[in-house]
Amino acid sequence: MRELSRSKQIKGLIGWLVLAYLAAAIGAIASVNAASFYETLQQPTWAPPAWLFGPIWTTLYGLMGISAWLAWREPGSRPALVMFLVQLALNALWSWLYFVWQLGAVAFIGVVVLWLLIAITLMMFWRLKPLAGAMLLPYLAWVSLACALTWSTWQLNPQILG
Repeated sequence: MRELSRSKQIKGLIGWLVLAYLAAAIGAIASVNAASFYETLQQPTWAPPAWLFGPIWTTLYGLMGISAWLAWREPGSRPALVMFLVQLALNALWSWLYFVWQLGAVAFIGVVVLWLLIAITLMMFWRLKPLAGAMLLPYLAWVSLACALTWSTWQLNPQILG
C-alpha cells in the first residue's frame, strides 16, 4: 500500500464513492420510468421484481466505490483504475440503451461487454489487493443475471425491444 495521509485516504474514499454514485445517477436519469416500463414487458418466470433493482444497485455502487478505493491505494493501480472507469461508463450507458432507446440487441451486446470488462477489472483489482477484487464479485454476479434478463426480455418483447 502506498503511504497516504489519513486525510488523503478519506478524500480518496469519498472521491471513488462519488464517482461510482455519479454513474448510478446517470443511469438513474435514464431509469426514471424503468419500473413501469419493466412491468409492461413480458418477463421470464425467474425475473426479479422491479422494486429489488434499486436496493441492489445502491449496494453494488457502494461496493464498487470501496473496491476502487482499495485498488487506488496500491502502487501500480493506474491500468486497473482505467479499466474500472471504462466499465463504469458502460454501466451508466446501459440504462439508456435499454430503458430510453429500447435497443434490445445493442443493450444485450452492451451488457455482455460490461460483464467482460467487470471480470477483467475484478482480476486486475485482485492482483493489486484481493479484497478489492472480491468486492466486485456480487457486481459480476448481478450483471450475469442482467445478461440473461436482457436477452430474455429482448427475445420475449421484439415489438418493444426490437
